[in-house]
Amino acid sequence: MEQFAKAAISILFDGVAYAMLLFIISVGLSITMGLMGFANLAHGAFAMLGGYVMVSLMLKAGVPFLLALVLAAIIVALISVPFERYLYRRLYKAGELDQVLLSIGLVFMATATITFFFGPSTVSISVPEFLKGQVNLGFGIFPAYRTFTIAVGLVMIVALWYGFERTITGAKIRAAVDNRRMAQSIGIDVDRLFVITFAFGSGLAALGGGLAIEILGMSPTFALTYLVFFLIVVAVGGLGSIRGAFVAALVLGIIDTAGKYLWPDGGAFFIYAVTIGILLIKPEGLFGKA
Repeated sequence: MEQFAKAAISILFDGVAYAMLLFIISVGLSITMGLMGFANLAHGAFAMLGGYVMVSLMLKAGVPFLLALVLAAIIVALISVPFERYLYRRLYKAGELDQVLLSIGLVFMATATITFFFGPSTVSISVPEFLKGQVNLGFGIFPAYRTFTIAVGLVMIVALWYGFERTITGAKIRAAVDNRRMAQSIGIDVDRLFVITFAFGSGLAALGGGLAIEILGMSPTFALTYLVFFLIVVAVGGLGSIRGAFVAALVLGIIDTAGKYLWPDGGAFFIYAVTIGILLIKPEGLFGKA
């Protein structure tokens, strides 16, 4: 019985750590898709870019881990601005097929570019001493890095909640997500919101990509490998919902981790089964608007 309890706690902890990565990367996609109505399949490419920017900062410039993590998010956020202005903006009113072709094309281009400069192998970084080994949380001993990842995820959840629920910019974004035309009619600069939100979402993706290096690994196929998982979180949680992205990431992260622990040969069977079940009952997602 004690062994079962320890295994359950371990699975739950690893599932929550994985869920936090999914949330940090996917929440930006949920907000931007809800606001812009753009099927952005290249969101994972910004997460991958964040990972490789962090690797470059640490290995080539000697930047410490925490500073590199923050700088990678900022750099990718800035890089994403011209993409929004000169590529995405041209297709806001286009059909979904055009949007999908553009964004998936960017994914393949990013994969080829990263492979050219960094090679096809998985890259790695050296984390600080305080993130190595185990940490005692009172109810168990857990990997320090996964504990740190969960802590970052919790901080981001609080910060996002405050930003979107308690600030003027957050209120404007929520208004534009709910009714873009009405928001424009009362003087909200929706185009400016698009740039801010897209850059912020891309920066969050980069932050998640940097954190993912030690847990999921980072290779040129990262954007394609995990694309479906990011889309699942958005679909299950509901477009434009921070709460939905968090709940969906938590449920799917824990279920996927538990499934792989209990039935390794089943792969991602459980996460797809749960996704299908939820979307059959609530096609708009758990917290999406019908």
